Amino acid sequence: MRSSIGNKLKITVFGESHGQMVGIVVDNMPCGIKVNDELIKQCLIYRKPYGKISTPRIETDEYNIVSGIFNGYTTGAPLTIQILNTNVKSKDYSNIKDVLRPSHGDYTTRFKYHDYNDYRGGGHTSGRLTTGIVAFGAICKDMLSQKGIKIGSHILSIKDVKDTSFEQSILSSQIDECNSKTFSVLSNCKSDMVKLIEDAAKNNDSVGGILETAIINMPVGIGQPMFHSLESELSKMIFSVGGVKGVEFGLGFEFNNYYGSQVNDQFCISDDKIITSTNNNAGINAGISNGMPIIIKTVVKPTPSISKTQHTVNYQTKEESDLTISGRHDPCIVHRARIVIDSVIAIALTDMLLDEYGDDYFLCKKDC
Repeated sequence: MRSSIGNKLKITVFGESHGQMVGIVVDNMPCGIKVNDELIKQCLIYRKPYGKISTPRIETDEYNIVSGIFNGYTTGAPLTIQILNTNVKSKDYSNIKDVLRPSHGDYTTRFKYHDYNDYRGGGHTSGRLTTGIVAFGAICKDMLSQKGIKIGSHILSIKDVKDTSFEQSILSSQIDECNSKTFSVLSNCKSDMVKLIEDAAKNNDSVGGILETAIINMPVGIGQPMFHSLESELSKMIFSVGGVKGVEFGLGFEFNNYYGSQVNDQFCISDDKIITSTNNNAGINAGISNGMPIIIKTVVKPTPSISKTQHTVNYQTKEESDLTISGRHDPCIVHRARIVIDSVIAIALTDMLLDEYGDDYFLCKKDC
């Protein structure tokens, strides 16, 4: 089972939903990086469930950095973050372990791993494993912020309730606004979105949505054509988040509706810098950053664990049957996935910048 990723950084995620702990190990982490504990705690809070729009499973998410940190700075040794699981109810899964939940990984993981996989709560495929990613993502977000690079996401839509889109002229303040909210929206649509999620929960159903992410102040020249393009590296990380089913950059699929003369980003000069007058390509040309803002949309499917009766099969007996899922589940994960998407993007960008500029790019000198 491959659970590692990275070019310069080597990142391994470990644990299971109902195991002892989850966490992350980062090899090739550069030394001299100050760890911002308050930011890690804040990002983990944004990932937490709350109210009727989330699962009742509440974990403390107290993290422990057990290696790679000394006196508040990274040492260059492997960085290991552990988060204990303290609120599990494995019995919720014991009576349905052979019944395949629709749109889950039950069938594929049992088949691939010959019935040795941990099925409780999805095991290693659970969204619970994003906790370590968010903790390390917070470290990366702080590293990027020291270089002026800012990342922020908001909920663009939940089903048919829509938020306003990012505006390029005020992106910096909008990113700050996004990063200050637990339920991240830019307009006054929060109550309508929350009601939609609560109604879905009352009907034993779930809803999905779209997240919009903005990245500003990326230096020009990051990424490679073809296999290591900025789009492909970011997409690979984003698609590693469970529930993600689509990613688009800039105008994305809307390019289909225009002529080239309408959507080409024409170059101009502003304050002695080369920029583009529009940004339909989301700050990326030929797989390489051009210095303009990077805008990404990510679609997250409705949570597959719902209490409505669904048709399925028994994996052992090969008999068809009906299934009604009980237990603790999210009627929507979009608002919680927001910080996860921020985190995987931050990790990918940090990895690419280290690959481009070397270990000392983010180094904080001893007297800083």
